[in-house]
Amino acid sequence: MSSSASNSSSSNNANVSIQACFSELEDPRMGGKIRHKLLDIILLVLCAVLCGADTWVDVENFGKGRREWFGEFLELPNGIPSHDTFGRVFALLLPKGLEAGFVRWVQSVAQVLAGEVVAIDGKTLRRSYDSASDTAAIHMVSAWASRNSMVLGQLKTEAKSNEITAIPELLKVLELKGCIVTLDAMGCQKKIAAQIVEQGADYVLGLKGNQSNLHEAVEERFEEVRQQEPQHGEGDDSEVDYYERTEKGHGRVETRRCWILPADKELPDYENWENLKTLVCIESERSVADDQPKGLDETTTESRYFISSLDCSAEQMAVAVRLHWGIENSVHWVLDVAFREDECRVRAGHAAENLSIIRRLTMNLLKHEKSAKVGIRAKRLKAAWDDDYLSKALSSA
Repeated sequence: MSSSASNSSSSNNANVSIQACFSELEDPRMGGKIRHKLLDIILLVLCAVLCGADTWVDVENFGKGRREWFGEFLELPNGIPSHDTFGRVFALLLPKGLEAGFVRWVQSVAQVLAGEVVAIDGKTLRRSYDSASDTAAIHMVSAWASRNSMVLGQLKTEAKSNEITAIPELLKVLELKGCIVTLDAMGCQKKIAAQIVEQGADYVLGLKGNQSNLHEAVEERFEEVRQQEPQHGEGDDSEVDYYERTEKGHGRVETRRCWILPADKELPDYENWENLKTLVCIESERSVADDQPKGLDETTTESRYFISSLDCSAEQMAVAVRLHWGIENSVHWVLDVAFREDECRVRAGHAAENLSIIRRLTMNLLKHEKSAKVGIRAKRLKAAWDDDYLSKALSSA
């Protein structure tokens, strides 16, 4: 889209794509005269959030400030809706429909390739808790494609403990064939592992107390292995594969070590874990860099354990596990810092969940806009100030 949207073929194509993906939304408003079209409202909110709007008043003011520009591609039969209208519609709109449109859009612009690490993790919208109505804070579970740098989908749960039920529903709407799905210990469930394999993907699942017998057995197997002199790479007769990498940054030195062992029938419930092939230990050792002030000599070591359907090298496994934690920096941190998601007080009805879907869509667009070599927050400001850049961002994917 440009300031003359009708003259920009690339912008029109992007605009039609987004409109088409949300064209099947069911309007939740019942009875009376509907003054504003639902698709106009959705696209107004999307553009406003992309440009830095965090409240419904922001959205209304942004729409009024760009009334002429929006008039080139939206119908707007009765002008820009009020902030009350935006809030009311988003509170009534069923998130399932908006999420389906989001997934259709992602699938139309992003090809998830074989070997793609798809990290699934949850994030709580802290200010969505409403003490007056005793409404729990919303917990959103997102799927992040590391190579594409894109949120593929998300689903709401009422609490972190409910991720177990939300993850299978999220997996159902994703195209995962050939991918590597990574989950923390909350998602380490036999049914989830089976579903991932059934959808043509591999899994890497974190192990903790929720699978206590298996966790204990895996930990015991690696105790002796980790005390031996590590052998880098393959090529010997050992069934153990090992990889080590050291990185320095932010005043610290981190060494990550990865050991892989083959899984076997002696493991607890081995036969119930679909296509289980390997056991994994990741050790992270962090210490203060030599060039830092004396006295800061703390060293910490953390060990984590995983099970996987992958039959790969320790180096490949270390990369997959490392990419999983990218969802924290690439998604959760960006939503909190650049979009101020944790500060948002939108709570009525379905509005908080719907707005979170819009944020993730605009984050995808801004991440894929490469001409501005700045962060997401700065890109939002640039889009607000520059119609041409806003058009470029909207057509970036």
